Amino acid sequence: MSTSASDGASGGGDPAEPANESSGKTDRRLIEFLVCPVTKGPLVLDTTRHELVSKRANLAYPIRSGVPLLTVDSARPLDGD
Repeated sequence: MSTSASDGASGGGDPAEPANESSGKTDRRLIEFLVCPVTKGPLVLDTTRHELVSKRANLAYPIRSGVPLLTVDSARPLDGD
């Protein structure tokens, strides 16, 4: 029988992907496609705080284990950062 897509997905893939996931790094190419869920405007990567910042919405969205959490509930307000 054939194997499912998940069986072979991790084997033989791009070796950089697991390293990014385990190190918590976010793919900068991905960020270019992401927008703020509130304003639909651009997001700026803050590598120091591991956040994506929406200057228009005055919100910062956390990045956890390399995954941006783009919900208003997970965002923190920017208080003059």
